[in-house]
Amino acid sequence: MADYAPLNLPVDGKLAHNITHFARALRKAGLPIGTGRVMEAIRAVQAAGFTRRDDFYWVLHACFVSRPEHRSVFGQVFRLFWRDPQFLEHMMSLLIPSLRGSQEERTAAPAEKRAAEALLDGVERDRPADAAWEDDRDAVIEIDASQTMSAEERLRSLDFEQMSADEAAEARRMLARLTLPIRPLPSRRMGPSATGRGIDGARTLRLAMRRGGEITRIVHRAPKTRWPALVVLCDISGSMADYSRMVLHFVHAVANAKGQGWAQVHAFTFGTRLTNITRHLRTRDVDAALAAAGSQAQDWSGGTRIGACLAAFNKDWSRRVLGQGAVVLLITDGLDRDEGDGDLEKQMERLHLSCRRLIWLNPLLRWDGFAPKASGIRQMLPHVDSFRAGHSISSLEALADALSQRFDTGERERLLSMLRLV
Repeated sequence: MADYAPLNLPVDGKLAHNITHFARALRKAGLPIGTGRVMEAIRAVQAAGFTRRDDFYWVLHACFVSRPEHRSVFGQVFRLFWRDPQFLEHMMSLLIPSLRGSQEERTAAPAEKRAAEALLDGVERDRPADAAWEDDRDAVIEIDASQTMSAEERLRSLDFEQMSADEAAEARRMLARLTLPIRPLPSRRMGPSATGRGIDGARTLRLAMRRGGEITRIVHRAPKTRWPALVVLCDISGSMADYSRMVLHFVHAVANAKGQGWAQVHAFTFGTRLTNITRHLRTRDVDAALAAAGSQAQDWSGGTRIGACLAAFNKDWSRRVLGQGAVVLLITDGLDRDEGDGDLEKQMERLHLSCRRLIWLNPLLRWDGFAPKASGIRQMLPHVDSFRAGHSISSLEALADALSQRFDTGERERLLSMLRLV
């Protein structure tokens, strides 16, 4: 935004009325805004003035935005409501059904579809003229839906970043029902077993001594089983914010589900610093849990320092949480701000050697033409066991298959072959 550019206010000049309508649009888009905040915003604009566009934007931002995840929604609604004179036509084009055979010229930007639904709440689209509607009201409309997907199936494959407010809410409900079961691991320790093939000689002899030395029963033994821990390292930088919120909903569901087999579920967020949010996941209410985690992680939607954060994890937490064959789930796009220091590859190698399995979920893998061109991705890729997409519900559902198949590598081998050809 230009510092001294004039602000194009709506033509009716009713500033308080327009701020109220703007607040309603934000509330429809998912921001928790009540009457008190609206009155506070009107008084704040009256005190600060609105001769500069920057001042007006940040005054309303301070009054209406209370969580990091609301910044992108506020920015889209503000741009479309206050700055773009053609915002209504553009928003209508985003929401017009594709029954006419025409598709959108471009994909909606993050939070743009939510802003469209909020601004056009109550606006009727594609309705025929009243006379024509009255004439055809008794007509029978036949729709061939044999080649269409159900809403749920479409939602499973939809990118988290392109979801509207209603779609995101439904996606969170679907993620709460997902499971991530794990098989137990065989241990070197032996224990008594009725079906074991090995004979427990010491226990058999002790039992015989109680009966005068006569062996009346042979005791068998088998390896004991143990359950691994799940450790989640989630990138919450600006490029990953929308995906991180959905993944943390999924992690919360896994942490609170019973009978999936995980001994413990540990969760860490990182952007410019590492934050342990494990204790917040124990809260049964997912909204309260993520709100507490967001307030603790002060670097939400900031920069990315993957190497420094992994170094902090390897130094302070790896020995505590990576024992007993832990599985590490790394969620990041691999775009590191400190690419030139060379520490990222060393920390990834150390992390890989400390856990039983390292799975990397990268939302950039949703693109068909994805190639490991970024320096951070090239340094990290050789030190993971599996490299998979993490941009939709279906990609998170596929995690169960990756865990059940011991030698599943996802797209790792294909991308490594591309690196060898360079």
